[in-house]
Amino acid sequence: MNRKRALIYGLILCVLIGLIYMQFRTWRNFDWTTFLSQTGRVNKMSILLAIGWIYLAYLMRAMRWSVFLRPVCHSSTARLFSPTVIGFTALALLGRAGEMIRPYLIARKENLPFPSQMAVWAVERLFDLGAFALMLLTALLLFPMTRSLLGNYRLGGPSTFVVIFLGASAGILAIWKGDKIIRNVTSNLSPGVSRIGTLIAFRIQEFRSGLNTIQDFGSFVQATAVSLGMWIMISFSYLEVLHSYGAGPLNMPLSQVPLLMLSSMVGSMVALPGVGGGTQLATIFTLERIFGAPRELAASCGILLWLVTFASIVPLGLILAHRERLSIRELSAETQHAEEEDVPSTSPPA
Repeated sequence: MNRKRALIYGLILCVLIGLIYMQFRTWRNFDWTTFLSQTGRVNKMSILLAIGWIYLAYLMRAMRWSVFLRPVCHSSTARLFSPTVIGFTALALLGRAGEMIRPYLIARKENLPFPSQMAVWAVERLFDLGAFALMLLTALLLFPMTRSLLGNYRLGGPSTFVVIFLGASAGILAIWKGDKIIRNVTSNLSPGVSRIGTLIAFRIQEFRSGLNTIQDFGSFVQATAVSLGMWIMISFSYLEVLHSYGAGPLNMPLSQVPLLMLSSMVGSMVALPGVGGGTQLATIFTLERIFGAPRELAASCGILLWLVTFASIVPLGLILAHRERLSIRELSAETQHAEEEDVPSTSPPA
């Protein structure tokens, strides 16, 4: 682990310790017997079904990537499923250090340049953001109870919409004025920070090249439909975990699940590799403060949701990596080296 990564993880750990301490002060009367009892009573078939929905969502991620690859090669969902699963296993085990392993594996498997698949990854994030925002907006517009819950949503509700808006605006700006931004960035910065300017310009160019993966309007519609279907499957997984407890506060309708998913996404910004932390705390907070679940029930459900929706892919990923004779840590080192090699030293690609 390099010094920069260690510093980032150290800062995240400090934030998590602070959050855990605040939770501890609030939960001085936490009943561990009740917590263990409620966890042990969950419906096991519902949990297995929830994991099944998550696995189907990963299958749809592979399907969407195959749509993005159409302009350059004819791949398939089955062919891309293994690198997708191994990539998300690396993300679960290594945190952000494993994020680029999936595009790296796909590039290697399809004999494509690694930067091209990094660009696809950037466009994939845009589709994820748009699909989830559309699902959340639909729930808010059609269901008054969901809107009323958002009014009490102090964990990033309005601020998250601002982030979504700014992210979408940045994407549109990169598409519309990308060339001008690149010229300004590389020409106006002083020599001392020219490397930073080059990197920013290169990432903008990379994102714009990724948009070439959308071959035609039909491909755009298909990628959008797959993205929406994938997020709906993830919401079904959440719902199965919630209903597996058979407890009143967790028997929420599907229309309210996106609010809980939103808290998980916000919390994932502060999470350690392999253990999460921010995701579980944000979900527990939302279940207790917004949906009125008892703290023991909220804690049990928050941890189980993280295990099902994020960590459940790890066993299959490790099996596939072993079958293909791949080491997650070696892949991380190779990916980091490939990223450093692909960034130009003085100027972005023309």
